[in-house]
Amino acid sequence: MASTIRQRLTSYLSPIEPLKYAIWALYTTCWNAIRTRGLGAFSEAGKWRDEAFALWYRTLNAHFVRMESGSAVPHLVASAEGVVLELGPGLGNQIPSFDQTKIRHIYGVELNEFLIPDLHAKVTECGLDGKYTVIHSGVEDTDTLEAHGILPGSIDTILSIQTFCSFSQPEAVAKELYKLLKPGGKLIFWEHSLSHDFVTRRVDDLWNIPWNFLVGGCNRNRDTLRIIKSAGPWENLDAIEENRGEPHWRMMPRFWGVLVKPQ
Repeated sequence: MASTIRQRLTSYLSPIEPLKYAIWALYTTCWNAIRTRGLGAFSEAGKWRDEAFALWYRTLNAHFVRMESGSAVPHLVASAEGVVLELGPGLGNQIPSFDQTKIRHIYGVELNEFLIPDLHAKVTECGLDGKYTVIHSGVEDTDTLEAHGILPGSIDTILSIQTFCSFSQPEAVAKELYKLLKPGGKLIFWEHSLSHDFVTRRVDDLWNIPWNFLVGGCNRNRDTLRIIKSAGPWENLDAIEENRGEPHWRMMPRFWGVLVKPQ
């Protein structure tokens, strides 16, 4: 019992370290903007959070790469095929894992303008120029997607690696993404969702206040599993996997899978 309590407390305090980096990134971004542009910097203050998040992301990216490379993510990404819509590719961490022999074209939809240069560089590094189109937009912007030929029933694979947490209207986005898939198309995902434990959920509710503001709009307490399941009819809901070996009180438990839209 005592050991479990200590483990819980350690887990419940774990957001402190990444939040320290997020506060540093926001301070650094604001200070650099004011120092270089003076009072004129305040005309672009609305972009500071995005720029700070990009700095935070780059600073901790080695950790994210290690975590994801030791998970199901590389195998999931490698199963993408045909015309692919990658949601929130960020720094392009997943690009090396694509099996290019299966890919006709990839559209990477990234809202944060401060991540776009890194994303372009990763596309070039992986030899995907001409096969990977970076779209600076939110996935909610259907007009921009349509301008690139992304229409209902046009996508073979949608790839989402920890992106559903940051959509402002996730239920609506999930349903629109479902429409974009061809019959037989697949949604590949690796996401985090609500804890299975009541106390942990309440702790995440508290942490979510600074976390959402400082970490790219991420919601620690979103029921992403329910949202994905309810996007539309799926052939194989039983294909969703979780790490059953983890404590039931784990914060932000991951789940993943490949869901298929019926023919």
